[in-house]
Amino acid sequence: MARINGNDETLDLFGWPNSAETYRTAILIPCHNEEVAIAKVIADFRHELPEAAVYVYDNNSTDRTTEVARNAGAIVASERLQGKGNVVRRMFADIDADVYILVDGDDTYDATSAPAMLDLLFSEGADMVTGTRVTDIPAAYRRGHRLGNFLLTSLAAGIFGKRITDMLSGYRVFSRRFVKSFPALSSGFEIETELTIHALEVKMPLAEMKTTYRDRGEGSTSKLSTYKDGARILLVIVNLIKQERPLLLFFILSAVLFVVAVVLGVPLMVEFRHTHLVPRLPTAVLCAAIMMLSFLSLVCGLILDSVSRGRKEIKRLAYLSLPGHAWNPLRVRTNRDT
Repeated sequence: MARINGNDETLDLFGWPNSAETYRTAILIPCHNEEVAIAKVIADFRHELPEAAVYVYDNNSTDRTTEVARNAGAIVASERLQGKGNVVRRMFADIDADVYILVDGDDTYDATSAPAMLDLLFSEGADMVTGTRVTDIPAAYRRGHRLGNFLLTSLAAGIFGKRITDMLSGYRVFSRRFVKSFPALSSGFEIETELTIHALEVKMPLAEMKTTYRDRGEGSTSKLSTYKDGARILLVIVNLIKQERPLLLFFILSAVLFVVAVVLGVPLMVEFRHTHLVPRLPTAVLCAAIMMLSFLSLVCGLILDSVSRGRKEIKRLAYLSLPGHAWNPLRVRTNRDT
């Protein structure tokens, strides 16, 4: 045991404090018209993590969100580009901390889970802990949203790895290594998908913890469009498959084209064998063109797969260039002071 700032702390296998209390923690709350709920969200998280800094980034709100957040004790800034992804990208770029907690400002997530999620981040040596949503309130997590989340999560897990159960959760804890190596490109609610797939592709250590999910308070309205945002998330997944798994995508395309060419071409070949004539010349030309496209798609997939591998190596090197939990300089200083 070591004594730091008057508290007894356990040490990890490197002899350094194994506690979130020795780290600078930032609570990130992206907001758009959350005047009704934001004060309670800030108060709840300040109660659970009194040493953490609370940052609220307003995204073109037309109500008193900024004023209420500032009066509640948060550090308030703004992002003019509309969309949650734009806000998260700005927060990750602006804010310097050792541990980050990302949560929505609608008071649907349980602040009492934050300390346990932080402990899990350190005990598991993880770079991202996702708060998987659990609720008995139908209005909080509607059946359509639940089904859409299951389908999209299953699709992503089947392609990128079965290490996730709630890909669309907005409640997460990150290490500094994750935040500062994450190339955020999304602009809207598809940011959660990008966060998850980035972690899976870089092979980061991940963890999940069940957390209570509740309905919005009276007067608070959701900004999520079930079908529109669901379609955008699906398009993001397809785009990420193209970028991260190009061989899979182009192989499927090549196989489909090959099958079409064979189906159209076999009758022509059978007839040619018997008559030595090609009675449907346009169909024959079409079959040849489709077959060429099939092989061209396969070659494109092979080339892009090599490019994708190089991008993964660069992402991995960027990730490894930042110190992890064990060798964090703050721990070294703390240990020396002790």
